[in-house]
Amino acid sequence: MKYIRVNEKIFAKTVRVIGPDGEQLGIFPKEQALKKAADYDLDLVEVAPQANPPVCRIMDFSKFRYKQEKRERELKKQQRQAQLKEIRISPRIDPHDYQTKLRHIKEFLEKGHKVRIRIIFAGREITHKEISNRLIEKLILDIEGIGKVEKEPHFLGRSLILILAPK
Repeated sequence: MKYIRVNEKIFAKTVRVIGPDGEQLGIFPKEQALKKAADYDLDLVEVAPQANPPVCRIMDFSKFRYKQEKRERELKKQQRQAQLKEIRISPRIDPHDYQTKLRHIKEFLEKGHKVRIRIIFAGREITHKEISNRLIEKLILDIEGIGKVEKEPHFLGRSLILILAPK
């Protein structure tokens, strides 16, 4: 939470005062505004320091700070970053191993993560790119309901890389 000036920490000589119910009370010298806040048994909080004169509101500062922090926590909770998970596959993967990898890919996509599929070629496997292309097509069909291709398959060294994102 950014720093907010309260009561004696307000620098301005005159301030525009807003009452606890939201009504404008007028422009007062700082000392008179502090007395008005004391009459309500509340704090004088600077809400718009860039205005001329600065706008101050009479309110319960601890309650205001609690609500601000709660709002920031909620925003932070909604802002969860999607991670990039990586699954490595060989072009001659066994059907059972493929199902296991597919299950992991689906879990990651359901949790909202992006998934990088890296098909690693060993030795002369790279000469048979049609095998990896069939594998990629099958994979895309299998995750069709929960994910989509974010970046088309491309070669990077001895690897074929495909990036999937949740729908």
